[in-house]
Amino acid sequence: MSLFWRIFSLNAAGLVVAAALLLGPVTVSTPVTSAEAVVVVVGLAALLAVNALVLRIGLAPLKRLGHAMAAADLLRPGARAAVAGPTEAAALITTYNTMLDRLEAERAAGAGRALSAQERERHHIARELHDEVGQTLTAVLLQLKRVADRAPEELREEVAQAQEATRAGLDEIRRIARRLRPGVLEELGLASALRSLAGEFSAPGLTVRHHVTGGLPPLTEESELVLYRVAQEGLTNTARHSAADHAEIRLQPVADGVELLVRDNGKGVGDATEGAGIRGMRERALLIGADLTLAAAPGGGTDVRLLVRGNR
Repeated sequence: MSLFWRIFSLNAAGLVVAAALLLGPVTVSTPVTSAEAVVVVVGLAALLAVNALVLRIGLAPLKRLGHAMAAADLLRPGARAAVAGPTEAAALITTYNTMLDRLEAERAAGAGRALSAQERERHHIARELHDEVGQTLTAVLLQLKRVADRAPEELREEVAQAQEATRAGLDEIRRIARRLRPGVLEELGLASALRSLAGEFSAPGLTVRHHVTGGLPPLTEESELVLYRVAQEGLTNTARHSAADHAEIRLQPVADGVELLVRDNGKGVGDATEGAGIRGMRERALLIGADLTLAAAPGGGTDVRLLVRGNR
């Protein structure tokens, strides 16, 4: 029964009973006696209680819908409000769930286009850094070497310092280019790319171990890129924010796909607001329909898990 007919029927029943009492043998004295006042008050209280109960039951699905709307997050898809209640409320909840389905599909498609464009731009910038800036710095190094060979003794130390600064800048340019465009992923595959990533982030004060289980199911290029980028972002957060001295990357097959784990022994996420890095990981996971979870690691620190199902 719809909410309208529930409320109308209850009110109609109350009015019919009141009219029947007025037309029947029941009378009210003047002045009103105590017994008559008690009967009227009890009847009114019963009518109000039943009316409040019907309204509470009828409006409860709308209250639950309000909570679901407040908690909705397109980066955590799949949550839906339960369809229940009167006809109007059930229709409204169904419409809301359908709207969420459409928004999540549009968000995934938009994220896919944006991330594809981002990867193309990363490749373009990496190519420019490697081909243009890298070659320029290499030429500068060669020129400095010729200058050092002909420079007076008192200037050779300064020229050597300029050489070292140029060489350090060239190494940094190459490191940035590798992070922008993971060539090892394209050339040697995901397992080698993750091993290279662990070595890249290992530094004094932070040890990164890797473990890639053999027998992984086949993955699409898009899924491999998402796994690599999530691992890269997870280690970046570890190096920048966690104050950890140990981290690990694990990639292993599971019952319904492949699971990536990035774990550190740092201070954990706590109540900190998710930044652009974590939102970017969620966007990438959404792109391939994977599940991304962040939780406290056993013994402290943070676990970042990415579950890629099937052949995605």
